[in-house]
Amino acid sequence: MAGAALVAGGTGALGRAVVAELLERGFDVAVPWIVEREREQLERDWVGEKRLSLAEADLLDGDSAAAVVTGVDELEAVVNLVGGFTMGPQFHEAPPEDFDRMIELNLKPAVNLARAAMPRLVEAGGGTFVGVSARAALEPFAGAAGYITGKGALLAFVQALAADYRDAGIRANAVLPSVIDTPANREAMPKAEHSKWVQPEEIARVIAFLVSEDSKVTSGAAVPVYGRA
Repeated sequence: MAGAALVAGGTGALGRAVVAELLERGFDVAVPWIVEREREQLERDWVGEKRLSLAEADLLDGDSAAAVVTGVDELEAVVNLVGGFTMGPQFHEAPPEDFDRMIELNLKPAVNLARAAMPRLVEAGGGTFVGVSARAALEPFAGAAGYITGKGALLAFVQALAADYRDAGIRANAVLPSVIDTPANREAMPKAEHSKWVQPEEIARVIAFLVSEDSKVTSGAAVPVYGRA
């Protein structure tokens, strides 16, 4: 029987797919939330599901993240999907606060969650941590220096966790999506070839594999989930 998974960002389009996949595989799933309408949508999707719990939290705040982690019994897996994206002009022309915000959104929640979760997982004798980086961390494009740097830092952090905690039985891996086929992305890029984008449910299955015993020999990986893009 699976234990519990904490899915940060579980109220978003990718997050809801991950929540569904992990519930299907027998996990208890805890989801922090900060946007009321997203929480309401998740509750509507899973009305009456006793293995799903939700807790309000600001994961940019270390104490708030720690409180969420503490509230999860039998924690086995942490999946961090929290992040942000923005594009603009060249780096020197972009507002410095935009760059700083991208670093914060794409790295700090993972850091705060790991700081609280790693002692729990060490004490339990092992577990998993999965973060979502991006294809752009390996293949940068123009106009998104903050986003690319933030996702690159997240990938490096996950791999650092893998090195730090491998001997404690904790595996840390990252998935690297290209463009995810979500309503928001379709609205932002209506003329793109959407059939080549990766589906949230496809990424969710890869994440579920990484938190399962089927991937027990895998840690420190940067797993491409590009679809056909």
